[in-house]
Amino acid sequence: MRIDGRTLSHEASETIRRLAVQRVKDGERPSDVIKSFGLCRTTIYKWLEADRGGGEEALKARKHPGPEPKLSPTQKLKVRKWINGKDPRQYGFDFGLWTRQIVADLVEEKFGIQIGVTAVGRFLAELDITPQKPLRRAYERDPVAIEQWTQRVFPQLRARAKRSGAKIFFLDEAGVRSDQVLGRTWGIRGETPEVSTSGKRQSVNAISAVNARGEFWYETYTERLNATRFIELVSHFMHRRKQPVFLVLDRHPAHIAKSVAAYVQSLKGRLELHFLPGYAPELNPDEFVWNHLRQQGVSKTPLRQNESLKKRVESDLAEVKSRPRLVRSFFRAPSVAYTTD
Repeated sequence: MRIDGRTLSHEASETIRRLAVQRVKDGERPSDVIKSFGLCRTTIYKWLEADRGGGEEALKARKHPGPEPKLSPTQKLKVRKWINGKDPRQYGFDFGLWTRQIVADLVEEKFGIQIGVTAVGRFLAELDITPQKPLRRAYERDPVAIEQWTQRVFPQLRARAKRSGAKIFFLDEAGVRSDQVLGRTWGIRGETPEVSTSGKRQSVNAISAVNARGEFWYETYTERLNATRFIELVSHFMHRRKQPVFLVLDRHPAHIAKSVAAYVQSLKGRLELHFLPGYAPELNPDEFVWNHLRQQGVSKTPLRQNESLKKRVESDLAEVKSRPRLVRSFFRAPSVAYTTD
């Protein structure tokens, strides 16, 4: 049986070369040796010649260099600079996401070099550029306000909190429904798996506050959040607190109501509200509480018949409260690294 040597791995080819040459040295005829391996008859004479000229070193496997790359290392680094933090629309394209074809078109436009999409994928991988699902960002975001918050406003707030002995908490609310989309599961192709869930829809709202030391407060409620309800919830949060609190939160209408401001004034310095820049939820470490619940809590385990969603959410939040190390980990995410010293 004839074997195509090109189908063999580098390691297998090297082993065969060494064995074949050694057998010839031991007295076997080259034609008999190569026939036993099922390879082309003339191949062994090339191996013998290589061995005579360079010894065993000449028989070692060598990786084929492949075709000469069309882009130089400098050009590849320029491509990386074009892509990193940029949008194709900045270069005249009408699509906001990078694709291999757009990169190929840009390379041809800038360098006059035509390159296939497969080759684009290879050199992007070399540059540590991988396909990723982008984060959504609202057009209304104010990058200047975000930079001021992270670089100037919050550091000043943190310094003032240290001087006055106040604690900084980040607060946020979220709604949870019993019919939230389930995660992925494995199943036979073409046969969608079924997961039994309760047919009765339940919903519950929750509010929580976290700080970098791992402290965690939460409460659940079913009513719609308005200023009156928010004041009631915050009063529960402030109950028996001896140290002043700087509470960082978003500009939800219930948070910025005049009645809320009046309530804060009535506490005579025990509580201050500080508002995050608009459309920047990623700046709030408390967001990671709800991310954790979506990944590990209710959404991962469907409710059983007659099970209370409220009790399930409270159980999930109590579990978070019992793990200060987990709460502290929320502050190590890159988007909220500005909150720590």
